Amino acid sequence: MTDSAEDESLDVPIVCEVCETTTRVPLSDLATALKRHNETRHDGEDVASVDPAIKDELARLAAEDLDLL
Repeated sequence: MTDSAEDESLDVPIVCEVCETTTRVPLSDLATALKRHNETRHDGEDVASVDPAIKDELARLAAEDLDLL
């Protein structure tokens, strides 16, 4: 499987506590989906985001990879 195919098959959870919704989108569509939701539902304010648990884990993995931990 190529990196592109792996990215397309990986779904990332998006959470919007204001709308009380959670959805999953392909990693390749993440930025577009977040921007679209926030622009159409919240006048462009960054309300919806990647699930906080996922963000924390990604930050931890990146820090480890960069030998910051």
